[in-house]
Amino acid sequence: MCSLQRPLDDKSQLRVLVEAQAVLGLLALCESGKADLIASDALVFETEANPNAVRRYHARQAMARSAWFVKSDAQVNARARMFIDSGIKPLDALHLASAIEARADFLCTCDDRFLKRASSLNTAPTKVVSPLELVSELES
Repeated sequence: MCSLQRPLDDKSQLRVLVEAQAVLGLLALCESGKADLIASDALVFETEANPNAVRRYHARQAMARSAWFVKSDAQVNARARMFIDSGIKPLDALHLASAIEARADFLCTCDDRFLKRASSLNTAPTKVVSPLELVSELES
């Protein structure tokens, strides 16, 4: 969710500006069919919990372009609990478990803490990456 929302963040910091442009480029790749966006129950939950109407609208518009949707089920929830036990925040754990369930190649996040913790876990087949890393991966 933080990556989807990055284009709406204050871009006075260079990192935020560059990540926002990367996310917009990634969304354009999804729109053109060169990459696929996967939505999930966790993403819907986080979107609907956001009190900012503009951010909710933006996330809904992005999710409407998703190629697949992952429902939370016992398997997703059990995997998420394992990630929580490894120090991943509950909602991040659900996003990661959903991405793995969908056999996504990548889960994109701007959360440095999540990136660091996920790097020490077995998240195969999904690799947790920043927006800049994802752009680099897709261009190679």
